[in-house]
Amino acid sequence: MNTEELGKALPKVVSGQVPGPKSKALLDRRDAAIPQALCGKTYPICIKQGSGAMFEDLDGNIFLDWVGGVGVLNIGYTRPEVVQAVQQQAEKFNHTIFNVIVHDGYVTMAEKLNETIPCRGDVKKTYFANSGAECDENAIKIAKAYTGRSSVICFSGAFHGRTNLTMALTAKKSYALGMGPFPAGIYRAPYPYLYRAPKGYTEEEAIQYFVDGLNEIFDDGAPANEVACIIVEPFQGEGGFIPAPIEWVKAVRKICDDNGILLIADEVQCGNCRTGRYYASEYWKEAGCAPDIVTTAKSLGAGVPISAITARAEIMDAAPSGTIGGTFCGNPLACAAAIQTMDIMKKEDFAGKALHIGEAVMGRFNELKEKYPIVGDVRGLGAMIGIEFVLDRGTKEPATAFTARLIARAIQKGLLLESCGTASNVIRFLAPLVMTEEQTARGLEIFEESLKEALAEEE
Repeated sequence: MNTEELGKALPKVVSGQVPGPKSKALLDRRDAAIPQALCGKTYPICIKQGSGAMFEDLDGNIFLDWVGGVGVLNIGYTRPEVVQAVQQQAEKFNHTIFNVIVHDGYVTMAEKLNETIPCRGDVKKTYFANSGAECDENAIKIAKAYTGRSSVICFSGAFHGRTNLTMALTAKKSYALGMGPFPAGIYRAPYPYLYRAPKGYTEEEAIQYFVDGLNEIFDDGAPANEVACIIVEPFQGEGGFIPAPIEWVKAVRKICDDNGILLIADEVQCGNCRTGRYYASEYWKEAGCAPDIVTTAKSLGAGVPISAITARAEIMDAAPSGTIGGTFCGNPLACAAAIQTMDIMKKEDFAGKALHIGEAVMGRFNELKEKYPIVGDVRGLGAMIGIEFVLDRGTKEPATAFTARLIARAIQKGLLLESCGTASNVIRFLAPLVMTEEQTARGLEIFEESLKEALAEEE
């Protein structure tokens, strides 16, 4: 099957079960050569090729990908124009270190982000790193340099990476098991997870409850005049696919303004057209509460490693010489991919595609909520959607084992799913935004078929 045919195909398992023999052989080699921490059993899949929202494994099975490299493939697998851009750049030069030799791609991509990122300021500046963890860590460096302060506030459910600093910021400590000690001066406030707010609260009361929890840090943790920044995901990813309510964001913005604290929007996962805006913090800007710094990665380079940090010029220029940058940061191949990706996303209105796909998926997920009591909540922005499973809608006890069974069932039918949430009881929808109408419909059918089978298996 060529890539054009694959991009239009529907899910199909031809090997009887997954993994088939060829994939099994590679998985065995993996287990012998790779650390156990990277050899999970949930996904017995080995890729041969990918196109659009689909990929083929070594045994000829065709999968619809609702994970997208965990938000990396908004533009899909192997977009020809991006492939060509990387090839053309590779024919010229693969690498320079930007601190020593300047290349046009770095400057051009920075200019494009300065025009696009919805942070405060008329004049903005951008620089690049390689991953989500790196851009978050660099944003905190910038905030500390600008404010002259040392403390950072993050949130329950947060995921910001696996470096020493970002492991400390990340809430779920299975990502940091045995890796301490961690940096001092990090304080955690409750994220506005409205579905799990205190029972009986109205939305307004719940938002105030979470705002109060943030304010308590200034009494119980760090004085406000020692806090450099508050870092928050506009749409929390690993923590359970939870959008930050705009009224809560407004309150956080005011707290920052009143106390000279910088507000960082971590758009590593939710950026690049996923939520129906090019960046989710555009919703913040529309409501008058734009962030000071925005970080982004994942789909920025369509799979080529690149991340970015953007803020107004006076903030960015506070970094002392030598404190930012790195060997591969803003690599020419990555910048070529990112430039082409942004051009395509803007020309083809990928934010609009996200709204269209999201409308169909949200509608179907809400129908499932009406039919199956195990569905506790459905929430999302654009095509970034979470569906939470609970054993009882009253107690909201997480249906963790059920969610694992659902994922396993779907894989055998050619649909790739991934969980999130502190109890791993939420399915995250992160399908490439090039998914066809037919693929969307078939994916939703498989999802419900797998849900029914997972319920029956429990009985």
